[in-house]
Amino acid sequence: MKDTGAEEQMGSWLFKQLKLHLDQEWKYQPQEKGLSLIECTAENENTLCPRLRNAKVEDLWSLTNFFGFAMETFVLAVNILDRFLALMKVKPKHLSCIGVCCFQLAARVVKEECNIPSLHDVIRISQCKCTVSDLKRMEKIISEKLHFDFKATTALTFLHLYHTIVLCHTSERKELLNLDKLEAQLKACNCRLVFSKAKPSILALCLLTLEVQTLKSIELFEIVMRVQKHSKISDSDLLYWRELVSKCLADYSSPACCKPDHKKLVWIVSRRTAQNLQNSYYSVPELPTIPEAGCFDESESEDSCEDMSCGEESLSSSPCDLESTFFFDLKPKAKWRLSFDLVCCVELLMYGSTFGNK
Repeated sequence: MKDTGAEEQMGSWLFKQLKLHLDQEWKYQPQEKGLSLIECTAENENTLCPRLRNAKVEDLWSLTNFFGFAMETFVLAVNILDRFLALMKVKPKHLSCIGVCCFQLAARVVKEECNIPSLHDVIRISQCKCTVSDLKRMEKIISEKLHFDFKATTALTFLHLYHTIVLCHTSERKELLNLDKLEAQLKACNCRLVFSKAKPSILALCLLTLEVQTLKSIELFEIVMRVQKHSKISDSDLLYWRELVSKCLADYSSPACCKPDHKKLVWIVSRRTAQNLQNSYYSVPELPTIPEAGCFDESESEDSCEDMSCGEESLSSSPCDLESTFFFDLKPKAKWRLSFDLVCCVELLMYGSTFGNK
């Protein structure tokens, strides 16, 4: 028999938490004016355009997945990145260094159970072509510009809260509303600059309403409407952003987005770099050995890391590989194995197919 009093008490506490986060979300939202400037910027070597920002977010997910960090780390890193980019005029050649700093800052805030990797290891894995001192200087700049306030209220915060509220008030099977699927859909949205302009509460509610609409459950729909009313989200705002979210998810799910000749994400490191990496980063005994692909000049090893003025190289192997299947990849994991003779090739295999650049 259900404890009605306990359920009511839990429901009341959840709505109090919702109000608390609603009051705070504006503090951690990137400045819309700065995001709009990036959005309308033409692509060239001296200015930051949406494609470069979206590619860097993909890199952040690759790093998060590679080191086995939580979804919260990825979403928080994206939030820190967008807040900084909306404040500062950033040159593309500095974006790699900024991305790695945002990743490190987010990992520290979330306090990942696994050890946070050293700056040396992150530099080698990300191939950001900057030094430890570069990262420390950039981290100081980001921290000062954001006033050391990193523990943000994000769309993931609301997604978890909305999901818990719905499950607390529904009599339907709990597994109907799949949180993993909702999180994966949020990853897809995070890879589009436009959704950084949406309020986190609205973006999360859009994902939830679309999923409830798919389930065709009247009870779940009524609960979501109650959540919308409590969040003070207007129908016009919800419909506007839900249409954009729906289009984004449709684009990602469309077979037309799949590139049959896509390349896999590859890190190329020297023998010395590979020997210095921790064993846990490349020990996956159940996978077959990946054959080496092509040659790599050992002179282009980690010693080629230059200062922040040098050109950057994205983790993504090519511009057409910038968008991956995120919302069907419910529990993405890094699967790879290391093999080398004179050089090593570390290859990250994602679950799901890789979508082409939109």
